[in-house]
Amino acid sequence: MEEKRTVLEMKHITKSFPGVLANDNVSIDLKEGEVLALLGENGAGKTTLMNILFGIYRADYGEIFINGRKVHIASPHDALKSGIGMVQQHFTLVPSFSTSENIVLGLKELGFIVKTRDVEAKIEQLGKHYGLAVNPKAKVWTLSVGERQRVEILKLLYTGAKILILDEPTAVLTPQEAEALFRAVRKMTAEGTSVIFISHKLDEVMEISDRITVLKQGKVVGTVNKEDIDKKGLAKMMVGRDVILDIEKPDVEIGETVLKIENLKVRNDKNLFAINNLSLELKAGEILGIAGVAGNGQRELAESLYGLRKVESGKIILKGKDITHTSVSRRIKEGISYVPQDRKGMATCPNLSVAENLFLKNYITHYVPMSPYYLNKRLITQTAEKLIDEYSISTPSPKTPVKLLSGGNIQKVVLARELSTTPSVIIAAHPTRGLDIGAMEFVYRTLLQQKAKGAAVLLLAGELYEIFRLSDRVAVIYEGQIMGYTPPDPAYIEEIGLMMGGTKRMGDAV
Repeated sequence: MEEKRTVLEMKHITKSFPGVLANDNVSIDLKEGEVLALLGENGAGKTTLMNILFGIYRADYGEIFINGRKVHIASPHDALKSGIGMVQQHFTLVPSFSTSENIVLGLKELGFIVKTRDVEAKIEQLGKHYGLAVNPKAKVWTLSVGERQRVEILKLLYTGAKILILDEPTAVLTPQEAEALFRAVRKMTAEGTSVIFISHKLDEVMEISDRITVLKQGKVVGTVNKEDIDKKGLAKMMVGRDVILDIEKPDVEIGETVLKIENLKVRNDKNLFAINNLSLELKAGEILGIAGVAGNGQRELAESLYGLRKVESGKIILKGKDITHTSVSRRIKEGISYVPQDRKGMATCPNLSVAENLFLKNYITHYVPMSPYYLNKRLITQTAEKLIDEYSISTPSPKTPVKLLSGGNIQKVVLARELSTTPSVIIAAHPTRGLDIGAMEFVYRTLLQQKAKGAAVLLLAGELYEIFRLSDRVAVIYEGQIMGYTPPDPAYIEEIGLMMGGTKRMGDAV
C-alpha cells in the first residue's frame, strides 16, 4: 500500500501556564485522508495542543509544518488561511444570526455584498453531500445542539479547510447524531480531508480512527495504528497499568421503593421550567441511570432532590416521608448523599485541608465535649486518616489543602465523605468526568459496593457506556421529562437515542 502524504507536523510543542506544563515537548503528524485520534483524559493536554494549532494559544517552543512548509499561526484567521479548521467543545455561533450568516461571518473574500442565494445553495449542497443537512435560513437559537454542531462543521467545509479538528464532538450528541457525524467524517477523509479527533472515549476512538496518539500529563505516550491495539492496550497506555474495563455488577436483590418523585416541576437559573412534571421511583439496591443530552434538566433534578433548588410543585418522598420543602441538613440526616458534577467548585472547599473537607458534613460529632465552640482536632485527624486509608486517597498529609490533589484523589475525598455515613440514597452526577481510567475504575467499584449494601443510586452521567456498565435500569430524560425506560443494554441504543432527541416515547421496557 502506498504511504500517505504527511500534511501536518507539530514538532516539540511546549506550552506552560502558571503552575502547569500543559504540553511537554509534544510531536505529532497527520497524513492525508486519515483520522488521527488524540486520546487522553481531561488535563492530558489534547485541547491545549489543538488550540495552539488553531492559533488560539501560542506555543512557548516548537514548530508547525503544513505540507512540508513551516508556518507561523498567530490567530484562527492564520489557521483558516492555512486550511485548518476547528470545531470546539463550546460552539462559537451567534444565536440571533441565521445558519448562512454564521457560516459566512468573517469571510472577507465574499466581498462587501454577499449573494445570499448563492451562499444558501452552497450550504444546502454541502449538507446533502456530507449528510449534515441544516436549514440555511434558520436562526441558530432555534436549532438543536446537534444541528448547531453541523453548522460549525459546514462553516469549515465552506471555507475549504482540509485539516479539521473535532474536539470531543460527540459529547452533546444522541447516538443517532454521533453515527451521522461518523459517516460524514468517513466521507470527508475518503475525499482527502484529514481529521484530528479529540476524545477520551475508547469505543469511539476504535470506531473512527486510523491512528491513535495517546497523551498523558502533557506528554506523548505513543502513537499506534488502530489495527495493532485493542481497548485494553489503549487503557494501559493512558494509565500505565492494566485496567479492568468490564466490572461485574454484584447480584443484589432489588428492594422496596426508597425515593419517589411525583409530578416534579423545577425552574432553572433563567426562571424557565427545567423539570416539568417529572415522576420516577428509585428502589433499594438499585442503580437507576439517567440518560440524556446535557442541558435537559439533569442538574436541576439533582439539586432539587438534595434541597439546593426550590421545587415549584410536585412531591419528593423519601422512605415514606414528604421532604419536598425540607432543608439540605434535614435531607442529609434522612440519608441522602450527593456527589456533585463540580468537584472543585461545589463538592469541596479547595483551600481547606483534606481532613477538613472529609468532616464537613459531620462537624456536629467532632466538637470537643461540653464545649461547642471548639473542634476536636485529634478526632478529625483520626477520622481523616481512617478514610484516607479506606479510600486509598493519595495525599502527603491530612493537612494538605485539597486543591493540591489530583482530580481523581479529590473525587475520592468527595466519595469518602458522602459514602462513609452509609446513605440510603446516593445522587451521583457525572462522578467520573475528567478522571483517568484508573480513577474511573475506583468510582465504579465504590458505587457498586454501595449498591451491594442496599443503597439506592441515581446516576446522572453523560456517557451511555457508563450508564450501561453500572445501571439496573435506564431512564431517558428530555426537556425535563422522563421519556421512557429500557434495560442497560446496548441493544436498546436506537430507542434511547430517539428518546434523547425527543422523537419517541416508550413505556417501561425493563
